[in-house]
Amino acid sequence: MNEKPYILCIETTTEICSVALAKGNECLAIKECNTNNSHAKNMIPFVEDVLKQAQIDKAQLNAIAISIGPGSYTGLRIGVSTAKGLAYTLEIPVIAVSTLESIAEPYIGKASHCRPMLDARRMEVFTALFDENGHEIEAANAKIIEEDTFDNELSHNMTIFCGNGAPKCKDILSKYANADIQFEPISAKNMISIAHRKFINKEFEDVAYFEPFYLKDYVAAKPNVKGLH
Repeated sequence: MNEKPYILCIETTTEICSVALAKGNECLAIKECNTNNSHAKNMIPFVEDVLKQAQIDKAQLNAIAISIGPGSYTGLRIGVSTAKGLAYTLEIPVIAVSTLESIAEPYIGKASHCRPMLDARRMEVFTALFDENGHEIEAANAKIIEEDTFDNELSHNMTIFCGNGAPKCKDILSKYANADIQFEPISAKNMISIAHRKFINKEFEDVAYFEPFYLKDYVAAKPNVKGLH
């Protein structure tokens, strides 16, 4: 087993399009932008750019890691399709990385708990809860944030709230001494250590059949155009 594999990491679950190239746990190159609806246009050029930055040929890649969700329906479809296409063409494995675990990764060990949050709508977030060792103690779920949502959680434990859903909870969380709100934009670089561990453990996906983790069913908005019913 290659202890320092070349892994291409792809993150498309929010408005940020991010691609990183890693060798083992080291980030060799990264390319990202936060322009809405740019994933389809930027994905392949970003992949080519990080390979060029690191002076690595596609044939040297050992695996593709993809942020699997939850998150944007469209972003997830684009990211997973790209990962599948590259993996199939290059005949290398795909590694699925939980988006919420990736968001929490920089903060693991810095508090008793870490709660990553992805903005959903209004006061709803996609979230999970991890302990100081990175173990998931609350599975990914959709949560409506209310005034007392975190009363029990924050009564005894310092918790870091992170991700793009955390800022909108600032007013509610500000009354708790044990709440620490952090915001670092989502990035493919935070997938690297998780993807490396999964590669060593051979935790690979079936390229033909694996799907994004949407968490909630996609509901298309009804067109609001005069004359359409």
